[in-house]
Amino acid sequence: MKLSNYRLSILICIILLIAGCTKNMTNKEENKETIKELANIRQPAVAGQFYPGEAVGLKEKINKYLAAVPEQKLDGRVKAIIVPHAGYDYSAPVAAYSYQQLKDRQINTAVIICNAHAAYFNGIAIDDHDAWQTPLGLVAVDQALAQKLAKADKAIDFNSSAHVRDHTLEVQLPFLQTVLAGDFKIVPVLFGNNDDNSYEKLAQALADNLSDADIVIISTDLSHYPSYEDANRIDQETLEMIKLGDIKELENHIRTIESEQIASEQTVVCGIDGVKTVLALRKLAGWDNIEVLKYANSGDAAIGSKDSVVGYGAMVFLKAGVESRETAAETAAIDINILSREQQEELLQIARQTVESYVKTGKTPEFTVKDDRLNWQEGAFVTIHKNGELRGCIGQIVPSTKPLWQVVRDMAVAACSEDHRFNQVSVKELGQIDYEVSVLSEPKEINDWQEIKLGQHGVIVQQGRSSGVFLPQVAAETGWDLDEFLSQLCWQKAGLPPNCYKNKDVALKTFTAQVFSEVK
Repeated sequence: MKLSNYRLSILICIILLIAGCTKNMTNKEENKETIKELANIRQPAVAGQFYPGEAVGLKEKINKYLAAVPEQKLDGRVKAIIVPHAGYDYSAPVAAYSYQQLKDRQINTAVIICNAHAAYFNGIAIDDHDAWQTPLGLVAVDQALAQKLAKADKAIDFNSSAHVRDHTLEVQLPFLQTVLAGDFKIVPVLFGNNDDNSYEKLAQALADNLSDADIVIISTDLSHYPSYEDANRIDQETLEMIKLGDIKELENHIRTIESEQIASEQTVVCGIDGVKTVLALRKLAGWDNIEVLKYANSGDAAIGSKDSVVGYGAMVFLKAGVESRETAAETAAIDINILSREQQEELLQIARQTVESYVKTGKTPEFTVKDDRLNWQEGAFVTIHKNGELRGCIGQIVPSTKPLWQVVRDMAVAACSEDHRFNQVSVKELGQIDYEVSVLSEPKEINDWQEIKLGQHGVIVQQGRSSGVFLPQVAAETGWDLDEFLSQLCWQKAGLPPNCYKNKDVALKTFTAQVFSEVK
């Protein structure tokens, strides 16, 4: 049976990696005590081969690549990137263009995806190690998110053996460890040799379970082994096809290139299922723009030959209107305070259990919350919906001496029983109720109403004893422009003239909110 070019390339990769990869122990002693605490560590497979095996040299190399990237202004917030995965001497200068856009970002989890290069299997394999080791330290696997993805479809399952020798995800970790601020987790995902539409299942699972604090990393190289000139033509066309965002057009392009029987060309996109996953996810999640940041191939490297090359591209997927590079510092400051998925779920559980207890017994339950982050002193709103309709919303804007979890508990009681627009929630309604929590930053007074960023800022208007507040999500829910948003705030919420926000004696304060709910 004749193998396709793609499958032939995968088999070649498997043979080469099995022959050449050895377990690197460079950093084992440095992390000995940490490793003792975790029984299941995925050790580096290609440290000392694809990238430096010791921490200092590795860090210096990555920072050198990042420093060479010119400033690029992007219209939006980066939600996903495409990066190559060859040895650093060849592909890292290109990968740095994407990673530079994540500089100083704090994220919760990076989902890293490619087609398997060192194993042959069906389905989608999620790694189930506790953590991955690199010369720069340990990175924990997000077990909670991994479980959710695995439960989403039978095509997605745990298979650590597929990951043990594969380099395609491993080479991304040192870059992430260098550019990101603070700790983060990963979910490593490899596609088997399916040749089907299983990417649609993974895309849907990601759309259903990713939070705003997560990011997707697609690891792929482009054309494999044609001449320098042929690669330049093929790869530029491939990048343009990806930028169009049309999976069918990309598939047609790949078939066209394969039909041309270009000398030595074996694979057009080796991480094709990862690429198709992020294109499908983009549509599901409503991301706006795709940008090509850089292209080069191995023939451009100082040690490379132009006779037979591999292509590399750096791309970003953007959600417009959320962040530009000019506001990166502001957003980074916000991101530092972002709640993890587990923390969000704990607060939602507190809200639900509180309402159910209070409605049934009239008593407010007690909780023991040990998470330091949930004991910060912050304001919060609890919003209750019944069958998709608002059923109550009460909050505390200014932080008190109470911890965040207790504010959420108390606001849940208020939302179900004290919102003057509604009757108290009854026992028979509990099965139809879902919960939303908004955790607020401390309000800051502004001098000009035009400083307000619609959809990002919540706003407080105050004149004398009259005041009103809108949460940031009100703009998205109503479709109002800024003038209408502020007019309604003054009139509906504060009982003031609609255009009072333009008066100098009216105080305006803005705040941001991290909003999460039981319903996606």
